[in-house]
Amino acid sequence: MHDLYNTISSESKGLFKDRGSRFIALAYPVSSEKEINKRISLLKKEFHDARHHCYAWRLGPEMERYRVNDDGEPSGSAGRPIFGQIQSRKLTDILIVVIRYFGGTLLGVGGLINAYRSSASDALEHAKVIEKKVEKKVIINFPYDAMNAVMSIIKEYDLQMDKQHFDLDCSLELRVWSRNFTKLNERLEKLNGCKMILRE
Repeated sequence: MHDLYNTISSESKGLFKDRGSRFIALAYPVSSEKEINKRISLLKKEFHDARHHCYAWRLGPEMERYRVNDDGEPSGSAGRPIFGQIQSRKLTDILIVVIRYFGGTLLGVGGLINAYRSSASDALEHAKVIEKKVEKKVIINFPYDAMNAVMSIIKEYDLQMDKQHFDLDCSLELRVWSRNFTKLNERLEKLNGCKMILRE
């Protein structure tokens, strides 16, 4: 089980030129396929006069979800070399789109592989790589008289709250580092009327 993973902190850009063709690489931190599809569609509008919009992405701390797309370039000459740069740096929750403006000279499959790989690499050279924790979203329900004990545990684990509701019955929505999930649950279960449940 991976409870830490590497991604990039913000958008970064790379560029590669070969025989008149320009390859503009844009790398983004992403968290869902919906976000990826929206980003690609916006880039296709912004760079509508470009010949190709090739890309690769990978999602999830287990790195099991990914996709590559050659967008009309010869099979394996664009998406795969872009993805290779993501793999070699062990990154996830990332999208790299390489936009090609054709310069009039065919580069051949070897030239294309080099161009897409080099532009993606350049974008990642300009990116800041950060380590993130795999977190579970939870809801903690507890009676008001357990407030001090619950808050003390939350402070001890340095948990970030998303939402809170205080009344006779209280609830907190927060994120827990998966490494601490079981231990935290055991601590909370010892408090009278306190229950932690996973939220979707």
